Amino acid sequence: MFELSSPGRSAAQLRATGIAPRDLDAMIPSEHRRDDVLETVDLAERDLVGHVTRLSARQYSVDLGAYPLGSCTMKYNPKMADEVAGLAGLAHVHPAADASLTQGWLELLVTLEERLCAITGMAAATLQPAAGAAGELTGLLLMRAYHSARGDARKRVLIPDSAHGTNPASVTLSGYQVTTVPSTERGLVDLEALAARLGDDVAGIMLTNPNTVGLFEEDIETIAELVHGVGGLLYYDGANLNAILGQARPGDMGFDIVHMNLHKTFATPHGGGGPGAGPVAVGESLVDFLPGPRPVRQNDGYAWATPARSIGRVHGWHGNALVLARALAYIETHGAAGLGEVAEHAVLNANWMRRRLAAILPAAYDRPCMHECVVTATALKDATGVRALDVAKSLLDEGFHAPTVYFPLIVDEALMIEPTETESPETLEALAEALERIVARAHSDPESVHAAPQATPVGRVDEARAARTLVATEDMATRAGLR
Repeated sequence: MFELSSPGRSAAQLRATGIAPRDLDAMIPSEHRRDDVLETVDLAERDLVGHVTRLSARQYSVDLGAYPLGSCTMKYNPKMADEVAGLAGLAHVHPAADASLTQGWLELLVTLEERLCAITGMAAATLQPAAGAAGELTGLLLMRAYHSARGDARKRVLIPDSAHGTNPASVTLSGYQVTTVPSTERGLVDLEALAARLGDDVAGIMLTNPNTVGLFEEDIETIAELVHGVGGLLYYDGANLNAILGQARPGDMGFDIVHMNLHKTFATPHGGGGPGAGPVAVGESLVDFLPGPRPVRQNDGYAWATPARSIGRVHGWHGNALVLARALAYIETHGAAGLGEVAEHAVLNANWMRRRLAAILPAAYDRPCMHECVVTATALKDATGVRALDVAKSLLDEGFHAPTVYFPLIVDEALMIEPTETESPETLEALAEALERIVARAHSDPESVHAAPQATPVGRVDEARAARTLVATEDMATRAGLR
């Protein structure tokens, strides 16, 4: 905007204050006044709006096209949920208002908790955690409080080698040690390895089902029996919950703690720093340890109550409340049958894509997947030198956001694709055709694929240098000699 600036132009008119300059000098102490002249942008409104509009057009979003980020579940969110969150009766309420003045909000929160417990098969939940990682930590703190109350000092938490990267970080932050459990050649938890790692010092296991490879853990009941057999608890990472909505419940599988990413599954914002919401639901044995205060239903209305052995607050006030309102609107609109269809469509889309790409990017595990499919570019790399990262960058030139790459770590040259339940068959076909063109070009002109993207505002960057040299502003770039 400074480059477009021209002296004397303005996009605003300011009213005169009626205060003489000499009076302003008296009102503002000298130590708080600038010594230099403030540099401002002089732009006409037309130029300002044009500049901001052009910038916005460069930003890819879920409202513009497919966003097949596996594991992250970036999907289109219906604007109805935004309308609900904007209602004055919700948005204009101060969080410090007394319970007697916020009965509507409390009813909304209690209703959401009941819906989430019905979906997951759990007894009660806290709505405080602000996102998935916060939900993970909360679940582990609940696990620690449970064992401590029993006078049981435990040291380790088991995590599959395909787990989300936040899982081991959360375990460490909660004061436990990580023990990794390998996967089998079928992409599932190795039961023999799991049994060998169990002991009376194991606090629990963190799992997501379907797992991070997009496969359902077929032996989940056996896993639950083994872990419970040594006194441990089962923690459910809800990142992939949209694959089983209305079809299966973590509580019925044997899980004791379940966190849910409302910002992935239930139509709330995701990405760009939030806001998010990661409620944690628990079984009966853990209800007394939930964070407090929590909204509860009473004979004469609703109130706040703190469980007897609460671990305390895990978020200021009562969580990201307007995100919670969006999620309840989404759940109520779909109903039980509609949520079941969400899972059906998510799984159908992922399996369609898996089969459609089989000839050019085969699945890492060639059998039906759940909501996401993990394909590998190993054969393509061996034949052409084009890697998964090159394929992902080339998709940007095709008008699509790239899928997740190189995750999970147990798959070589991984491309993790999650079409989500919101993409149409036409969009999926267009994405598949784009990948076919990229693979064909990798065989005929691999250098052009290595150079992608070339049609975006910013071309291919040196990723290693970008990770090590922070350039947050233009003047920093100039000082660093990068411009």
